[in-house]
Amino acid sequence: MKYSKPIWDQLKALSSADLIRALIRDGWEQVDHEGAEHIFRHPEGRLVSMHHHPASKKGYGAKLLKNLLAQIGWSEEDMRRLKLIK
Repeated sequence: MKYSKPIWDQLKALSSADLIRALIRDGWEQVDHEGAEHIFRHPEGRLVSMHHHPASKKGYGAKLLKNLLAQIGWSEEDMRRLKLIK
């Protein structure tokens, strides 16, 4: 999915904790955890693996973030509903 610059700037500023909280609000359930890797499953069966270091406020690199968002499958409307973007 291609994002406009203002939206992409907001997405790049998100931390892994922000994305994990949004996954949980959206109904995803954590099904496995080993070290910094957290596996989440959507009720429809989709899986996504999130790498999370609680002390880190840094977000993901551009390529990894695009891949994660593609796996998660959120539209811009979903991201607004989850308060990830304005």
